[in-house]
Amino acid sequence: MAFGGFEQRGTQQPMAEINTTPLVDVMLVLLVIFIITAPLITHSIKLDLPRAKAEASSEPARTVTVSIPANGLVHWNNEPLADPAELAAKLREAASANPQPAVHLRADRDTRYQTIAEVMSAAQQAGIRSLGFVTDSAKPAQAQSPERRVR
Repeated sequence: MAFGGFEQRGTQQPMAEINTTPLVDVMLVLLVIFIITAPLITHSIKLDLPRAKAEASSEPARTVTVSIPANGLVHWNNEPLADPAELAAKLREAASANPQPAVHLRADRDTRYQTIAEVMSAAQQAGIRSLGFVTDSAKPAQAQSPERRVR
């Protein structure tokens, strides 16, 4: 690295020019690497893949909605259930159906987690393979504050 000029005057000042030699060296090395690796990246293998014709399923996927409002009362497809045993029976019935429906769990933000965990546990014990959580798509900034929530 050069810190001074070639002129020998009484005061030496730093050289104001940038040494570009290391930059050029690095760029040339990268250029050579890219020239060597570019053909390897574009290399392809010709395959004769099998062709199949399949019709789309005309049957829409069945879903069951389990809703839990803030009061903790469980609803099966918008019908309130009296007790956890009724929920377990409905989950066993859904698990034995062919094809098995997907269970969508909707819960109010004020619902106790214990209630949600009990529903998830009952679904697992019944043999439900697909359990999805449905959430509100509203952004948090647009959501109502707790004081403005209507109950």
